Amino acid sequence: MSRSNAIHVLELGGTLFVPASHKNLQAILSGQKYPDLRSVVIDFEDGLANSNREEALEHLDTTLENLHETKLLRFIRPQNPKMLKAFMQRKNIEKIDGFILPKFDLENAIEYLTLIKHFRFMPSIEGNELFDIQKLQQLREILIPYTEQLICIRFGAQDMLRQLGLKQHGSIYDMLLPSHIITNLITTFKPYDFEISAPVYPDFSDTEGFLKEVTYELQNGLISKTIIHPIQIELVNKAYQISQKELEAAKQVLSKSDGIFNLDGQMGERKTQNSWAKNIEKRLNIYGFRTQ
Repeated sequence: MSRSNAIHVLELGGTLFVPASHKNLQAILSGQKYPDLRSVVIDFEDGLANSNREEALEHLDTTLENLHETKLLRFIRPQNPKMLKAFMQRKNIEKIDGFILPKFDLENAIEYLTLIKHFRFMPSIEGNELFDIQKLQQLREILIPYTEQLICIRFGAQDMLRQLGLKQHGSIYDMLLPSHIITNLITTFKPYDFEISAPVYPDFSDTEGFLKEVTYELQNGLISKTIIHPIQIELVNKAYQISQKELEAAKQVLSKSDGIFNLDGQMGERKTQNSWAKNIEKRLNIYGFRTQ
């Protein structure tokens, strides 16, 4: 059975996308192959060729039949609403924790949301809505009634770059137009209690750049990182660990009454820093302390 409790976005950690046709799908979903992985997406969309889709569906049925509950959060990314509807009718689908809704836009949003039932979900904004604040606001209003089921908003960074005719080199936040678009996403959704996940860092050989980007994203409120290579699992988990100094600061914030106080030489204020402090405690419970 899928988990009945709410899933906090911090529980996702690095979210590994795995093609549905992957030969080790059973071992990955059972938590045997990557025991430190916190969340995985079985990809029936961009990561799967059309010619392999039917065979992958049969493979998934066998995999789900033999699947037991673990700490690993497991999601499916269908190709479209039609495929989502078909998944809802498949045997053992309750063993899945939720779905990513790809190419979520104003044309298919209602259809997707009508089909999602009780499952947790993450809409992925990938089309021209990314470039239009008014359209983003319309999507936000459509999603507001579903906030209890919705874990976070995802967006297609590579889809964004494709539409802009750009190619990523290094961090996407160092690119003028993409960083502006991501800022618009944050300001449209975050003030309304939506979480936003962080996009792919495509150069999985650049661990230093990857860690720098994850740290920057945490500082700017982007939680959970889409990952494309197993080497990035441990990197995300380590980046999400907290220091003793962060814990002490969080405890001070949570223990103080309303008002301004000295927080290690900086201004502390419970009203404004309460959410940050709670997230620090949540990260500690999930990822533990940073050892170095």
